[in-house]
This record gives sequence, structure tokens and C-alpha cells, in this order.
Amino acid sequence: MRAVIVVVVSLLSSAALAQGDAREAWWWDDAWWSAGSLPAARTLPVETRSASYRSGEVEVPVTITRPKGKGKYPGVLFVHGRRGLDDLVLLHAARLAARGFVVYAPDLYTGRFISRFPIEHDYALEDDLSAGLDALLELPDIAGRRVCAYSHTRGGYYTLKLAVAKGRQKDGLACYVSYYPHWQDPNAPEPLQIYSYAPEIDRLELPVLVFVGDEEQYQRKRVIDSSVEALRQNGRAVTYVVYPGVGRGFDFRPPNVRTFADDLAAKDAIARAAQFMAEALR
Repeated sequence: MRAVIVVVVSLLSSAALAQGDAREAWWWDDAWWSAGSLPAARTLPVETRSASYRSGEVEVPVTITRPKGKGKYPGVLFVHGRRGLDDLVLLHAARLAARGFVVYAPDLYTGRFISRFPIEHDYALEDDLSAGLDALLELPDIAGRRVCAYSHTRGGYYTLKLAVAKGRQKDGLACYVSYYPHWQDPNAPEPLQIYSYAPEIDRLELPVLVFVGDEEQYQRKRVIDSSVEALRQNGRAVTYVVYPGVGRGFDFRPPNVRTFADDLAAKDAIARAAQFMAEALR
């Protein structure tokens, strides 16, 4: 049985030092401490193209971002949240592709003429997303036969349903990554939005990586916390990263409201996500 790994990234080290020798902490880097060595992140230039795929009678637009040039790379199904697939979200997709992935980002709302920030959930989107996974797996520049699901906010629910309800955790998916996911049916009554999680959590078997700020909205973080605990109790491989001093939307908050803490969290998260997915897709 694999226990949950709770990673809390702090800007202040005094609390960690007070608990014992810092060299025993998860974040310790002896090469940096002893020799001033910093890890060199692999950053590749990227290119973007537009495409579409069919889901029944619906034509779903998709943005594909990948490293420039020829060659195959691991695939990522990038699933937007309630705000839709706008320019800020596409910047995140490009940053992820620069880590060495083919990032396939369906625009689920446009395909069904759904306005941004919908209140209710249209269950047909789950079929559209499953069709998108099939289309991604057919791309000739994808390395391997499986990809990872990567999402944020309500996209976390879409990908949860894709993995469990649509059975894709055993058919095309290798791992699950999500930023502050909405892990409850958006159409469920308000008490369930706060005090319960989607039942699919109990059947999720994929390796899971979740990011959240400790200043996340209470009703969302409470559900995420209880979901992670349920995954742990079920013996699942789950890594839960909590960033102090950071709130909702830290990965795509625009420059006029962005903070240094947002940037630290976003850079750390995408590096961890890239490593996590590379290992799952190896």
C-alpha cells in the first residue's frame, strides 16, 4: 500500500528547521548547498496548430502545441476548466509543451456553443472528451500508447469522469494531474459541493498528482482534502502538493493581479507535473 505524499512548499524554512535536520527534508538539495549547483530545466521551443475532431454530430475544435521540429513526444490531454480555453489557459498549454510533450487541448464549450463560466454541467461533454482522447491517441507524433490527463478546476471533474465513468483509466490514460480540481458533480446539491466528493474518486486507480494553494476557496479545498484522504485510504498512489500563501488560479492569474508567490507555485508545479508524467509515460 502506498501512502499519500503531502508536500507543503514554504517560502520560510524556519518551521522546517525547527522540526529537525533540514538535510532529512524532501526539499533538500545537497548539490546546491555544497557546490551552488542549480538544476537546468529543459525548455524547448514550441509550435501550435489548430485542428478538430468529431464526437457524434459535434465538431470539437482543438489546439495542439508541441516542441518544434520532427520527432515523437509523450502526449497530454489538456482539459480546460469552467473559464474555457482562453488565451491565458493556452499559455499554460504552451509552457507544458515546452517541457517536451504534445499537448492536446480540446475546446469543449465551443463545440457545443456553451458560454464561458457555465453554472450547470452538460454530461455530453464527457463523451466529447472521450472522443478527444481517441483522437489524441491516433496522432502520429505521440510516443507510446497512453497519455496523461492534465486539468484544472472543473476540468478536474471532466477528467475524473473520463478516467472512471468512461473506463479510460484502463484504456489510454497513464496518470492524472490536476490543479485545484472541482471533485464533485457541479449539478449536485450545495451540501454535497461542500461536504462530499464525487463517488468516482473511490474508483480512481491512476497515479494522481494534485496542486492547490492553502488559500483556496474553503468549499473547494475541503472536498480536495477529503478526496485525497479517500485515495490514501484506498491505497492509491497520490501526491498532494499544497502551496502556502497562494490562492485559486495561481497558474493562469494575469499580470495585473499576479504575485511572486503565484509565480513560484506555478513554476514549481509545472516542473513537478512534467517529471511526474514523464515517469508515468516512460
